[in-house]
Amino acid sequence: MPARRITKVLIANRGEIACRVIRACRELGLRTVAVYSEADALALHVRLADEAIPIGPPPARESYLCVDKLIDAIRKSGADGVHPGYGFLSENADFAEAVHAAGATFIGPPPSAMRAMGIKTAARARMQAAGVPVVPGDGGVDGRGFPNAADAKAAAARIGYPVMLKAAAGGGGRGMRLVDSEDKLEAALAGAQREAKAAFGDDTVYLEKAIVRPRHIEIQVFGDEHGGAVHLYERDCSIQRRNQKVIEESPSPVLDDETRSKMGEVAVRAARSVGYVGAGTIEMLYDSAARSFYFLEMNTRLQVEHPVTELVTGVDLVRWQLSVAQGERIPLAQEAIARRGAAIECRVYAEDSVRFLPSPGTITSLRVPAGPGIRDDGGVVAGSVVSVHYDPMISKLCAWADTRSAAIDRMRRALGEYHVGGIKTNLAFHRRVMRHLSFISGDYDTGFIERHKAELTQPAADDQTAALAAIAAAAEAARAGGGASSDLDLSQTQPSQWRRRRDD
Repeated sequence: MPARRITKVLIANRGEIACRVIRACRELGLRTVAVYSEADALALHVRLADEAIPIGPPPARESYLCVDKLIDAIRKSGADGVHPGYGFLSENADFAEAVHAAGATFIGPPPSAMRAMGIKTAARARMQAAGVPVVPGDGGVDGRGFPNAADAKAAAARIGYPVMLKAAAGGGGRGMRLVDSEDKLEAALAGAQREAKAAFGDDTVYLEKAIVRPRHIEIQVFGDEHGGAVHLYERDCSIQRRNQKVIEESPSPVLDDETRSKMGEVAVRAARSVGYVGAGTIEMLYDSAARSFYFLEMNTRLQVEHPVTELVTGVDLVRWQLSVAQGERIPLAQEAIARRGAAIECRVYAEDSVRFLPSPGTITSLRVPAGPGIRDDGGVVAGSVVSVHYDPMISKLCAWADTRSAAIDRMRRALGEYHVGGIKTNLAFHRRVMRHLSFISGDYDTGFIERHKAELTQPAADDQTAALAAIAAAAEAARAGGGASSDLDLSQTQPSQWRRRRDD
């Protein structure tokens, strides 16, 4: 029996992760409570939940980031559990404590673990003490960053260029700058500090040695209140733009079993060192040339790309979160966690895939792929509005197959079926990646997109232009073939959402 019983879960988030948590709760017979800003009144997560409570205006700082409004929603709804999703307040220890004070269970790690790993400079020091390899770096004066450019330049000279400036209090690519020479450091430091302050309310920035052409590998870990801790293998998150992950896969095509095992052991050691409970991720840089890896940071929450791990292990990580939050032990021992096949995730965004800029607007039509091995975790439907106020993610499209090659083939097929009308998306970008020889061979790193930008970000014709071009080409082919146009079915040259069934 669980040490404490959760019967109603409030999801302190929005979009596809709120939908994901609601569905897991429904399978377990738990009631759910959605919260929503004025911009999300008609959102899918609001429709799926058993109850929904408004929490304020569209800006996140006045709604989803407002602790007082969320705590009030907990009390109004009588929720005895709170799932923070990811982003927003998911790694905010003060919020976790406020949830507990309100009499509800926070479905995440203890505040002490969040604080231990939340400030990157302190986390680095803790990991070094635990014997976890870390990237050479400098946290500045007493680990609190650099008060002036001169100190930063001195530290960079000791480490050796290129260096990476990183925000101590956050992630997601904000407050990060790659600097390859001293003359660029001062401006980069000022920019990183401004961005860190705006994103996290803390302008502390530290330095790390930049590893040339690294892989970004993360290990999924899970802990319980009884001292249990396991890993669920790795995800390769190296395909990034502006330090934001875009495509993830498991297993990594560059790791051998010995290295994979070592990384898993180190990740579990790191989690145990802070008494970690629930789902978390140990982020690492992998140097393919030296076959060495280094601790980067810990994300003390569920990750966007968790479906990749679920597909290759058969584990439902959200169900595990709900179980462990009620005081239960991790359902499986390490040796019982098997890995099977290969999975790939493409993050589908409402964005201009040439300039990688958000493309807000109303989704006028939507066709989501399905079929064997395909999973689409989405938070929108036809008619949904992609707001300027939040991350423009439409869904996370995943493909699983017995082999990596088959998973790529399956993803290509799924991307070809995917249609979003009314807004721009990055679907064309994903289609190009899935056909790029470097990706197919597994020979890529965190610089993949920048290195191949010209090939990956060619302007894509919209559906109407593409259809008209196809019709014209088909007609020309018919004329060239002697005018036998009576056998030509022009409907097959149009996007399938335009076709009329022959038996209409």
